[in-house]
Amino acid sequence: MSSGARVGLDIGATKVLGAVVRADGTVVAQAREATTHGPEGVLASATTVLDRLAAALDGALPGRIGIGFPGIVDRDRGAVRHAVNLGIGGEWLPLADRLARRTGAAVLIENDVRAATWGAHVLSGADDLGYISLGTGLAAGFVLGGALRRGAFGAAGEIGHVPVDPGGPRCSCGQRGCLELSAAASAVTAAWPAEGPVSPAAALFAAAEAGDAQAIDARARYAAQVADAVRMVGLVVDPAVIIIGGGVTDLGEPLLAAVTTALRAQAASSPFLAALDLAGRIRLLPGQQPVGAIGAALIGT
Repeated sequence: MSSGARVGLDIGATKVLGAVVRADGTVVAQAREATTHGPEGVLASATTVLDRLAAALDGALPGRIGIGFPGIVDRDRGAVRHAVNLGIGGEWLPLADRLARRTGAAVLIENDVRAATWGAHVLSGADDLGYISLGTGLAAGFVLGGALRRGAFGAAGEIGHVPVDPGGPRCSCGQRGCLELSAAASAVTAAWPAEGPVSPAAALFAAAEAGDAQAIDARARYAAQVADAVRMVGLVVDPAVIIIGGGVTDLGEPLLAAVTTALRAQAASSPFLAALDLAGRIRLLPGQQPVGAIGAALIGT
């Protein structure tokens, strides 16, 4: 294995996904484990994934581990807090230090969406991009001029918490009618509940494709909300490329087609929007790439 390889962990509410990655984004090995919640559970889950990666590499992990983590991240201290979906509250968890003591490796922690944004940069080769993550929540990240934008207070890209319906339901952030309430993956679940192994998004798009009128309407509404997120990124930052990632993108081309159609409909009555060609700038990540783990592994290298 190349000495330049790095380890990345993408820690989420349901799973910890780990990868050993070369500098060009090539994944050498992968491992995953269901996330156990709470500080000790998260540490145990991460350690299990690292042990599996080490076993895949005959016991020798690279000396650097990068972690993408939700919630509030203090990169300088290597600490995290307020990751509610992981059972981590307001007390700082010194995750980097504790994993470093367990592994002997240097550990760097980054916000999960920004780690995925860097992974999108590595995989796409684009130095000027906006990344929109459609997961349980909704957020964006930016690589501008080849540099990751974090913001003066670490809030760059929190577009999910821009209110778009002041009379709408209350968001977990305390505001009303935030964009993530209608454009995140959780919005699909609310609009089209599904049981069994098929995700709500996949069930919705399959029903729409089969001609179900209610599903067609729900798909169009959801695509329009995602298009609003794309438009927001395009108008605020104007990146050359806008990449859509997150769990919903497992739908692939049907999602891209629906959002592209919505963007073109929005631009049909606006010469200004038409001139920006947002529909021509959006991309999906190449299939099933562990973008968060890739970005976590390579960020800062």
